[in-house]
Amino acid sequence: MTTFKLAYAELVQAQKPKKGVSLYSRHVNRPLGRMLAAALHSVGASPNQVTLLSAIATTAGLAVLVSQRPGLAVGIVVALLLALGFALDSADGQVARLSGRQSPAGEWLDHVVDAAKMVAVHGCVFVAAWLHTSVETLWLSIPLVFQVISTLLFAGGTLLELIERSLPARREVVPSRPSTVRAVGLLPADYGVLCLSFVVWGFTPVFVVAYSLLFLANAAIAAMLLTKWFRELSARP
Repeated sequence: MTTFKLAYAELVQAQKPKKGVSLYSRHVNRPLGRMLAAALHSVGASPNQVTLLSAIATTAGLAVLVSQRPGLAVGIVVALLLALGFALDSADGQVARLSGRQSPAGEWLDHVVDAAKMVAVHGCVFVAAWLHTSVETLWLSIPLVFQVISTLLFAGGTLLELIERSLPARREVVPSRPSTVRAVGLLPADYGVLCLSFVVWGFTPVFVVAYSLLFLANAAIAAMLLTKWFRELSARP
């Protein structure tokens, strides 16, 4: 059995490129995912088990969100559980690489859980706000539209990757340095930032503003990325 230290060192050497990744994923989620992957691999966990742990952590966080009245402690618990689910989502693929157990079924399961998460988190914001807060009825439309935007971004990015796999390889170019400006600009679209926003769930006016700003930023980012991806595919042979 590989030790935690050896597994972690191997993952550090095989880390993904930083280009096109937000600061949160680069400096928080990926390092945390590597630690979790090394620990879980060292005790014999399979990639699919890690994926299911991610789903359990996310489900637990959303259950707390919907079932409990807003408060500081509730918000922190929700944020931590959702962030843990996100980190475990990063860990499952790394466990697959460490164990050599990559499989089409595992990749499918990972994407199904991710898709469910995209829909569930905003749906639960809608339900929790309706049950436990006095927000304006009109505001409740924001989680529903946010749900659509998140699904579009997830589906668009996933389909782009799958389609590009079937196309002829692009001519190799010299890799550019990761852009810090882009990494900052992508922060609002990072699921980890959404997770952290629940820290202020107990302060309804603050959460409403924070969530609404994330919604507006995601709408703008989605418009830019979807247009960019369509143009890129249109230019391919």
